[in-house]
Amino acid sequence: MVMMNKQLNMPQIQRIVMEFEKQSEMMDMKEEMMGDAIDDVMEGDADEEETDQIVNQVLDEIGISLSSQMAPAPIGSEGLKDSEKNAADPVDAELQKRLENLRKT
Repeated sequence: MVMMNKQLNMPQIQRIVMEFEKQSEMMDMKEEMMGDAIDDVMEGDADEEETDQIVNQVLDEIGISLSSQMAPAPIGSEGLKDSEKNAADPVDAELQKRLENLRKT
């Protein structure tokens, strides 16, 4: 036992333990700050939902319904008439001709 006590450097062990405690406290503070920051960011989602709700309420009050007054948007060139397709862009017309020639061969 006496031999073991001679081998241990108590001041060094005490410094190591004190440094460990210091680092542990710093880690706890950083963890708390990160948790607070994440909580603050997540609260923003509720604000966005509240904003959407207020906008919808105002639109309802003035009699506007976004879904009922908007016509569906055409997808690609399907919504264009033939004359509009040809006049839309000369580059597109050229590409269309090349595509048709490739399909023929």
